[in-house]
Amino acid sequence: MEKTDIKNREDIHNLVVQFYGKIRKHEVLGPFFNNIITDWEAHFERLTQFWEANLFLKSKFLGNPLKVHVEVDRHFNHSITQEHFGLWLNEWVNTVDELFQGDYAENAKSKARKMSTFLFLNIYAERNNNS
Repeated sequence: MEKTDIKNREDIHNLVVQFYGKIRKHEVLGPFFNNIITDWEAHFERLTQFWEANLFLKSKFLGNPLKVHVEVDRHFNHSITQEHFGLWLNEWVNTVDELFQGDYAENAKSKARKMSTFLFLNIYAERNNNS
């Protein structure tokens, strides 16, 4: 089967569902997500909205990913490390590559790299602000 680029909300939803299917089973990352997320369908919808806004710039995402990640880090006693973000990013890139190819697919990987760095650095800064 020939891969195509990410074209629409349905493609993004498929990517999000496939990706989090892997994350939920991941030995290291799974516990962080499975212990926090209680409504996976709502999570899929929220992340589909997030990625649609970031890739297609057609809508605005009304949420605060940094705040959510700081709270998750706090919930897990500030144990989220750069390694966790690296594992997350590796799974994201692999999932994008398995399903798609093209400019939007490359952009999804690039934005994820920037986002993971931004989130980790700001989580770390928030720890220092509250110590």
